[in-house]
Amino acid sequence: MPTIDQDTDEGFTEEKTPMSPLSGIRVLGVTVYLAGPFTLVNLARLGAESIKVEVPGSGDPTRGNGPFADPDGYSPKKISEKQLSTRFLKRSQGVKSVTLNLKHPKGKQMFLDLAKKSDVVVENLSPGAMDRLGLGFEEVSSVNPSIVYASISGYGQKGRYSQRRAHDPEIQGMSGIMDMNGDEHGPPMRIGLYIADLVTPIFACYSILAALRHRDKTGKGQHLDVSMMDTLTSLMFVENIEETIMFGESPRMGNGIRGGPTGLYHTKDGDIIITVASDDQWRRLSQALDAPHLLTDSRFATFLDRGTYVAEARNAVQKLLSVLSKEQALKLLDDNEVPCSEVRSVSDVIDDPHFIERGTLFPMRSQAFEGDLPGIASGFPVIFSGGYLPESTGAPLLGMQNGEIYRTLLKINKEKLHSLKVDGVI
Repeated sequence: MPTIDQDTDEGFTEEKTPMSPLSGIRVLGVTVYLAGPFTLVNLARLGAESIKVEVPGSGDPTRGNGPFADPDGYSPKKISEKQLSTRFLKRSQGVKSVTLNLKHPKGKQMFLDLAKKSDVVVENLSPGAMDRLGLGFEEVSSVNPSIVYASISGYGQKGRYSQRRAHDPEIQGMSGIMDMNGDEHGPPMRIGLYIADLVTPIFACYSILAALRHRDKTGKGQHLDVSMMDTLTSLMFVENIEETIMFGESPRMGNGIRGGPTGLYHTKDGDIIITVASDDQWRRLSQALDAPHLLTDSRFATFLDRGTYVAEARNAVQKLLSVLSKEQALKLLDDNEVPCSEVRSVSDVIDDPHFIERGTLFPMRSQAFEGDLPGIASGFPVIFSGGYLPESTGAPLLGMQNGEIYRTLLKINKEKLHSLKVDGVI
């Protein structure tokens, strides 16, 4: 992870040393696609040993999804065994890979033996799949009572929807979050990111840390039932959505909100976004745009009035901004302490050194190659004053750590490993 030196008056030391908060924590993951793998990645970022258990010969389905990358660039088809899917690269930074056939009796026993030596198990197969393999929470906790076992699924392990198939798009639909997204008079719209697949692992990670804390105090592990739909729905109702529906209003507001007129505005050469969430901010906006009439118009007198006449308030502000350049508008608003920013493209963000300097983004890496690969991977968006987090080793080739993990943890010698491979166990 890139380091950042900051002045001591900002709360950070000038010279930072490596730190690994989760050093000594071993995580065993049966994870595919995004939600489970992103949980492993985030725990690895904090120093945990995250071991991904994959199907021999094929591994995580995303390994087959191009494009593929190596130090020479990208290719639409895989032309080398050392090339990795860019999706897999981004979702597996710092994770170790072993192959293991969990349907084989020997593979099942090896998994249980690994679980005995682990602190956490993470799985995101369909509900009941690990139970059918004989590797669910009951079986694992019987050999390791202190295990923290996190099951991530679309709708939860129990409940009326638990057996429904789900990926992120279906969860966005079922959670209600699509009904909030889009233009007021348009159809529901999916959020561009795989938001359920990305936010649910964050809840999973801090729940795992809480369960580890509980284990340290009681000696007991537990099963965490992590639902993607529950995650998105719980976030949505942080807002007063039920009141909006009660008053017969659409939950969709496009790029604006009902209070304000907070929202997106067009200047002569680009878009900006402004927050006007109080009467004082409205006064400062009027001052910035040299528009005293905004303060004398009775429709805009108070926050509640502007909520009633939000379309009119937005139109009045848009008319004033449309004659200004983006630079002019932002300066006037900044000078008058009105919260605002330009609306940047993804390319603008990639080119901004701010994110590399802070470690939010860093070059993509593979454990198969020294140095960086073309492309950008997500880093960790929190800076610790006590030091910097472990530098990512990159994403692993399929089964890359078989020898390391099985010899070190299970004391299996080279000859036995070869025999297990021939028998289709690893």
